Amino acid sequence: MLSKRFIALFCLFALLAVSLGIATAQDKKLTVAGWSSDPAEDAMLSSLLEQFTKDTGIATEFVPSPDFTTTMQTAFASGEYANVFYIDSSKLPDWVEAGVVAVGEGSIENPEGFYPSLLDTFTYDGVLYCAPKDYSTMALQYNKDLFDKAGLDYPTADWTWDDLMAAAEKLTDKKAGVIGIVTPPNFERWLPFLFQAGGSIFDEDGKFTMDSPEAKAALEYYVSFSTKGFGGTPDMVDAGWGGEAFGKGKAAMAMEGNWAINFLLQNYPELNWGVTELPAGEAGKATMAFTVCFGVGATNSDEESSWKLVNFLTGEEGQKQTAAISFGPMPSRDSAAEAYMNTWVERAKGSKFDPKDVAAFVAGAEYAHPWQLPVGFQPVVDAFNGALQKAMKGGATVDDVLKDTKAAADEVMSKAK
Repeated sequence: MLSKRFIALFCLFALLAVSLGIATAQDKKLTVAGWSSDPAEDAMLSSLLEQFTKDTGIATEFVPSPDFTTTMQTAFASGEYANVFYIDSSKLPDWVEAGVVAVGEGSIENPEGFYPSLLDTFTYDGVLYCAPKDYSTMALQYNKDLFDKAGLDYPTADWTWDDLMAAAEKLTDKKAGVIGIVTPPNFERWLPFLFQAGGSIFDEDGKFTMDSPEAKAALEYYVSFSTKGFGGTPDMVDAGWGGEAFGKGKAAMAMEGNWAINFLLQNYPELNWGVTELPAGEAGKATMAFTVCFGVGATNSDEESSWKLVNFLTGEEGQKQTAAISFGPMPSRDSAAEAYMNTWVERAKGSKFDPKDVAAFVAGAEYAHPWQLPVGFQPVVDAFNGALQKAMKGGATVDDVLKDTKAAADEVMSKAK
């Protein structure tokens, strides 16, 4: 028979073991780095992190940064960075090559439940690196009141480039300070037109092809909104971005992603607006897919717990919870799509926005092109953006834009050989 002393010691050791186990779990603290977006979206993520901590006993902290890319590059250089962090699809190749992203292959649960296109986006050299967090596509927003005033029918998914240009002309009201459409001077905003024209950035052999007739046609079309006076950059109407210009009623149309929905509902609740798919060009429809994943740091104090957190956030239940309270980005799993659609039915109540229009963003996923470029390609984007801004203000020609961009691409690609 066991002695009372032995039993007492056994109980004491058991209690100490449990206490140490709890302390160990509580002492763990996973840092999640990302950018600060809509306050409601930040609150949503914080809520999920609190639930994870409650379920596992592992503490978490979300550390947002207004200049996320610069913050992460500084952290990477120091060798000390977050356990888990956002990775925009455009940054994945660079960060993988830098050796700061852990391989996700084999650690990501139920990968077949993600949209295949998103998995492809976050697969580099045949290896899956991170779990898709969410995604967004671009569509066409239109001000119904301004269309009614101009006596125009609302845009439809069957619109072409000619329809868009004709509407922009009729909707422009210089006396009222209203432009037909806001056209941001950014590479990613112009890219849908490149693809709609049948152009490409590279061919199948990796040759740079943005000096093609299709690229020139797409650029001439995009720039002509400004040069003809039917459109222009957000700053032309004292706005910081396209969604703001549209919300203020200074642009009758805009080409933003589903991130604009909540922004407009919150900041411009009286706005009478709708959404449809982007118009088609000679080669048909095209839009952009902007997507983000949760990556795990290669230099990580607790990789196992980090993947546990990522799988919690991107698993079916986590995605459904995210979708139910999402304020813009669409869930990365098809199983959460219905929950996402339903949340806008409730949120749009009392506004003039028809939540069924959210379907335009979903439809774009079928023909969207990923926002992802090769390693070291940022100088090419910068060269394009700088020349595009000049062209939109009449200080450069379309040929100048293509020439500057080609020169930057040749330099980058020569260094890569």
